[in-house]
Amino acid sequence: MPTPCGFGGAFGGIPMQRETQALPARGLVLALTVLWEVLSQPVTGCHNSIMTLTELKYIVAVAREKHFGRAAEACFVSQPTLSVAVKKIEEELDVKLFERSANEVTVTPLGEEIVRQAQAVLEQAASIKEIAKRGKDPLSGPLKLGVIYTIGPYLLPDLVRQMITHTPQMPLVLQENFTVKLLEMLRTGELDCAILAEPFPDAGLAVAPLYDEPFYAVVPVHHPLAKRESITSEELKSETMLLLGTGHCFRDHVLEVCPEFARFSSNAEGIRKSFEGSSLETIKHMVAAGMGVTLVPRLSVPKAALAHKSKARSSTDESFVKYLPFSGEPPTRRVVLVWRRSYTRYEAIAALRNAVYACELPGVKRLS
Repeated sequence: MPTPCGFGGAFGGIPMQRETQALPARGLVLALTVLWEVLSQPVTGCHNSIMTLTELKYIVAVAREKHFGRAAEACFVSQPTLSVAVKKIEEELDVKLFERSANEVTVTPLGEEIVRQAQAVLEQAASIKEIAKRGKDPLSGPLKLGVIYTIGPYLLPDLVRQMITHTPQMPLVLQENFTVKLLEMLRTGELDCAILAEPFPDAGLAVAPLYDEPFYAVVPVHHPLAKRESITSEELKSETMLLLGTGHCFRDHVLEVCPEFARFSSNAEGIRKSFEGSSLETIKHMVAAGMGVTLVPRLSVPKAALAHKSKARSSTDESFVKYLPFSGEPPTRRVVLVWRRSYTRYEAIAALRNAVYACELPGVKRLS
């Protein structure tokens, strides 16, 4: 008796290959016609509906956002449309993918496995398109690039100019976000590649180092330390440290340089020793206002701020802060380019990396 949704490699218990070899041409055609008619009939236990890539994209979005409304927005559809599609998949598979509550959606253990497989399917489907593009021109078409907040404002202006000059047929589609979010978007295929700072919690990506970037201290211009030409991390221990908010990897980098501030940044007592800002530029304004000191990556230091011979100073906030290098071996961060190992537009990745190297990148150490 045939099993549901298939015949186990035999038709009516007789191996097809052995039978067809014994049939004359006319008999073979007749047998194949009968077989086609049988296979074309609905079989008890089979579902006529087929999951689509769009529906798989919906369940991946719900798992990522943990909210049907936000998932619908991310997929550019209405919430009812997304909800109906998710329910259809659950009914088709006869499993529950998500636990719904008033405030949050959680993925069931079985749902997590299915979502991981859906991500893999979406990635492979995207690879088919990429292979086709690569066969024509791997440098043709947009490149979806993610960048963390503490790199984007300082690298992208020059990088975009380089890309327009050298590969105008490959425009950058840019996404600025936290490291964790960019990694998730890479896994789901929403991004092709990303520029991050190490370390980051993912080992399944291809990684190409770009440059090592030293840190500079920023102090108010009238601060006693402003008279110095350089500084040490020891001298920062007694200062009020201004930090980026939770989620920024550069915050962790600063706490590695000055670990004594970690205990203040996680409790109310730390108000006296550390403050948080939403961006490096906001924190610079806070330093200019005399609220404390901070650390910044080298590319965020304005050229004019390091021009010691320039006597004319503008009336901007940069006039009220001083940037100090570290004495001896400075603390640094390693900036890297990452992409999925299954990504097929190798030439596009190489072109992007070359464009980064073509940027000015003052004060950093380029890596090959």
